[in-house]
Amino acid sequence: MENLSTREATVEDLDDIMAIEDESFTAPWSRDSWERELNNPLTYYEVLLYHDVIIGYVGAWLLGDQAHIGNVAVGGEFRSNGYGRYMMNHYLFAVYEKGMTSATLEVRDDNIPAINLYESLGFQLEGVRKNYYAHVKRDGLIYWKRW
Repeated sequence: MENLSTREATVEDLDDIMAIEDESFTAPWSRDSWERELNNPLTYYEVLLYHDVIIGYVGAWLLGDQAHIGNVAVGGEFRSNGYGRYMMNHYLFAVYEKGMTSATLEVRDDNIPAINLYESLGFQLEGVRKNYYAHVKRDGLIYWKRW
């Protein structure tokens, strides 16, 4: 896709990340939480850029040979254009190159666009965390992708 690129996220990206976080989630992370996350040596985050403007991000804890994806978001006006797929494909390749043999994530059971994306990328439903999203009384679906 033209004009799209990804790169490793840095603390300098926090203003853009926080803007996307706040518009994307009913219980967004705090700036302090994000600073700790980006400075943690066990995490790896990337941002998605469109014409050099950050429009999305994805990140995981890299534990042993597993990537535990905790954050995936694309800014509202950029959703449903294939940008999330581009970002996730690049990210999954990047963590594979870092030695990961599997990736896992939780997704809210009513987030149909995200579920469809993850399944199309080869993730398989392997479990349910009851009331995982307690603030909205929704279950979390546990997905895994193994290489």
